[in-house]
Amino acid sequence: MSAKNTAAASHTELKHNGTVFSILIAVSIVHLLNDTIQSIVTAIFPIIKDSLSLSYTQLGLIALALNVTASVLQPAIGLYSDRKPQPNLLPLGAAASLLGVLGLAFATGFWTMLGSVVLVGVGSSVFHPESAKVAYLAAGTRRGLAQGIFQVGGNAGQALAPVMTALIFVPLGQPGILWFSILGLIAISIQMFTARWYRSRLKADVKIRKQRSQSSGIPKVNRGKITAAISILMMILTSKMAYLAGITSFYSFYLIEKFQLSVQAAQICVFAFLAAGAVGTFFGGQLADRWGRRNVIWFSILGALPFAVLLPYVNFTFSIIFCVMIGFIMMSSGSVNVVYAQELLPGNIGTVSGLFYGLAFGAGGLGAAALGALADTTSILFVIKLVSFLPLIGLLAILLPADRKLKQWAAEAEASKET
Repeated sequence: MSAKNTAAASHTELKHNGTVFSILIAVSIVHLLNDTIQSIVTAIFPIIKDSLSLSYTQLGLIALALNVTASVLQPAIGLYSDRKPQPNLLPLGAAASLLGVLGLAFATGFWTMLGSVVLVGVGSSVFHPESAKVAYLAAGTRRGLAQGIFQVGGNAGQALAPVMTALIFVPLGQPGILWFSILGLIAISIQMFTARWYRSRLKADVKIRKQRSQSSGIPKVNRGKITAAISILMMILTSKMAYLAGITSFYSFYLIEKFQLSVQAAQICVFAFLAAGAVGTFFGGQLADRWGRRNVIWFSILGALPFAVLLPYVNFTFSIIFCVMIGFIMMSSGSVNVVYAQELLPGNIGTVSGLFYGLAFGAGGLGAAALGALADTTSILFVIKLVSFLPLIGLLAILLPADRKLKQWAAEAEASKET
């Protein structure tokens, strides 16, 4: 089937059932590839710490460079693409990630590693806002499910990091990164297909053309309430991403030190955490469509909190069990946070996606840098105990408005435009 016919068939599918699963699966696969490439950075930490003689502080700065690059660029790209969608950015972002992979494989020290990581961050920052808009357009009315499908790819890619450490980087070392250039090439190919659908969708849908001509920003009606809700949501997400940064970047070192595990064995526990998170993200999106966005956000906080607080004090067996529980429950709201924010600011999908994915990267990077410096001056055990209290910030979710309020505000904003 030609690209033209494929785009036409996808558009026909959208008209019939409201959800274009072929496109959702495509962007989810690229999300998996993108976040797998991104996960290389933390996956090689146990290897390059010794081979490149890096300190915990330098490892934290490398993570910071990746995340801050994405956090700065993503909101700007999202804001720009809301006014003028850019389908061609999809394959270009994947190309930047491919260049970053090649740089990581041949980096000889801290600075060359840092530069390569920035390239990976640029690729990721281009990918997320536009791909999230594609997922939104392909969702129909099932936005929670669509974001769940989209984000489960990213979570699965992140979950592969400890597996890559155990199976690839321990036996092959840094040169093993070269194998991941294949993933970059696959991502470019899929994004070329997705960009064609995106372009045809923009041309075919009159409603989208109208949205493009409208100004972006917070609706004048209920502006203060919406701003407060967005601020609370950002604080919740910041605490969650700082916690995830602590687990993914340093929990393996904690396990190695406390239980005298090998690098491979310690990574299995981190993999259990991330894999459970991927499953939780997928099911959380569907539950949100049925039970409400705020209810799932609230569940993800209250449900994970006791396991997170107790994690530093249990034995290795319970560490794995608790990691699975925390990952599944905490990440059940992974896609829901974005959908909730999109419904707070309808018509600003790229901006919201860029802001929240960018915030996630930025919070993770700052958290990793701060925790790395703290580990150098105190201990890994102290850092993990401190991290266990971060989910308490999530209790701010009690201040979030109910889903029916979001619908009411959206209706009021629409009515104000008509008058």
